[in-house]
Amino acid sequence: MAQVLIAPKKLREFLVEIGELSYFAGRFFKEFLRPPYEFRELLRQCYQMGNRSLILVLVTGFIIGLVMDLQSRPTMIQFGAVSMMPNMVGISIVRELGPIITALVCAGRIASGIGAELGSMRVTEQIDAMEVSGTNPFKYLVVTRMLAATLMLPLLVVMGDAIALYGSALIEYFKGGVSFQLYFNTVFKALSYGDLVPATVKSFFFGFAIGLVGCFKGYYSKKGTAGVGVAANTAVVFTSMLLFFIDFVAVFVSDIFYDL
Repeated sequence: MAQVLIAPKKLREFLVEIGELSYFAGRFFKEFLRPPYEFRELLRQCYQMGNRSLILVLVTGFIIGLVMDLQSRPTMIQFGAVSMMPNMVGISIVRELGPIITALVCAGRIASGIGAELGSMRVTEQIDAMEVSGTNPFKYLVVTRMLAATLMLPLLVVMGDAIALYGSALIEYFKGGVSFQLYFNTVFKALSYGDLVPATVKSFFFGFAIGLVGCFKGYYSKKGTAGVGVAANTAVVFTSMLLFFIDFVAVFVSDIFYDL
């Protein structure tokens, strides 16, 4: 009987959290359109998120390009389709692997950082002090961070895709004797707007999800130092789940348009 009661309770808590997250997102759009606008803080957050995540994204993307080419090359040779390596790797990275892996890397770096930072401010009552002093903490702390994450992630995805393709081109150069010019010409001929546009659009949604969950978990962090750790940890887990859901919806919608 106790086990039967636990499941509905967990489900109810999950649905309540989804509702609170939706209300939090609605409040963001409301505050985003209302002046004053915190441009200086927005630029600072863009620099913090973009610059500090760049090296991690580039290293990850480069290794993905190397590993994907090395793993796929023997199979393509077996089927006599090694000349299709640039097409296969390029489309796979640009359509799917580049955006989702970059988003997951940034979820661990950005979402946890936002959750820990805002959680620390909530625990030390800095957010309460801003409310008492007449400052709008939601606009200054939340809106700027969510906007910065939304704007920076597509740029990080583009850079991650580029370095991943470069890593793949290195393998093709040393193992297949394919020049860099031939490799990238083949990749660009294989790609179309139908590959680039959906990947770019969904990367904006990925960035918004990262900023939304990170700010939500940190802004409503529980009291105590343990609450800060929980906020940072749950921000990464919840964001990762949300990223996979958004990716599934994006791929499903893209397939519908391809069929039309």
